[in-house]
Amino acid sequence: MEPLWFVLVALMITAYVVLDGFDLGAGALYPLLARTEGERRTVIRTIGPVWDGNEVWLIAGGGTLYFAFPLLYASSFSGFYLPLNIVLWLLILRGIGIEFRMHIENDIWRTLFDGFFTLSSTLLAIFFGAALANVMRGVVLGRDHFFFEPLWTNFRTGANPGILDWYTCGTAILALLALMLHGALYVALKTHGVVNKRAHRIAARLLPLVFLLTALGVPLTALVRPRTLSNFSVHPALYVIPLAVVASLVAIRISQRHGKEKSAFLGSCSYLVSMLAGAAVALYPALLPSSSDPALDITIYNAATGYYALRVGLIWWGLGMCLAVAYFIFVYRMFRGKIPEEISSVD
Repeated sequence: MEPLWFVLVALMITAYVVLDGFDLGAGALYPLLARTEGERRTVIRTIGPVWDGNEVWLIAGGGTLYFAFPLLYASSFSGFYLPLNIVLWLLILRGIGIEFRMHIENDIWRTLFDGFFTLSSTLLAIFFGAALANVMRGVVLGRDHFFFEPLWTNFRTGANPGILDWYTCGTAILALLALMLHGALYVALKTHGVVNKRAHRIAARLLPLVFLLTALGVPLTALVRPRTLSNFSVHPALYVIPLAVVASLVAIRISQRHGKEKSAFLGSCSYLVSMLAGAAVALYPALLPSSSDPALDITIYNAATGYYALRVGLIWWGLGMCLAVAYFIFVYRMFRGKIPEEISSVD
């Protein structure tokens, strides 16, 4: 049961990154995509019907993690207390920025809420990237499986790392650029006119940077934590995952050249899924590795709840996911297609 729940949690986290990722990317690019009030409303309308629903996957993933692997939940929430609180406040500011600016006519207040939207979206992408990098690098776990990390120390990946070091900061930049690319392709898919052209231009400029940082990320991750390649060495067939990452980036480029907006966006989705699949394979069976002693790793076996709870919980999880998936299919079908031309051209 433990491997199955590992896969389920990984799927929910992936769903969150893919779905809320384009919201975050659009928010980070907001000042570059939109220059007039009409264009700002256009960008907001691309994500307006779905952004809050997309965040449900973050809550559901956290709840599933708490249910299936309570030790990991307790350890990570205590060790990452400060950044998790920052993330909570950023999520609140993002919601305020999106909702309030659409109901206030005052230009000064709108500018403030636009700033909230852009800043919170950008920082969320950065913090999520840094969080993944901390998991990939490992933390200094004690024998009780608890740890504490300061926000930063000497920016080195050594015996006394901080949450921010050269590796986690680099991964955070990659995460930001990847989600910005994802958001630009989504906005291009949903809009006409000037905003559409800007989104295409920005995506074309971001793609080479994402490709470069992705190519650097794999060897640097192996350098920081050599154990990340263990599962790939044991099962060489898993090397299809990094090939899928490269193929996804190539597919984005080809689709852009031929003006296939939907294919380009699906290529971006495939890239994010492949990257997260690679991270999951590199970690398995660890959930939170120790940077000092592999024997101290928090794994799916020492962190899992009881077998009976996992078995019964699978039934309720399945029912809940059926409702969630049905809701998302309904919403995305209701709001499929581009924003009407008359809305896109408002000044």
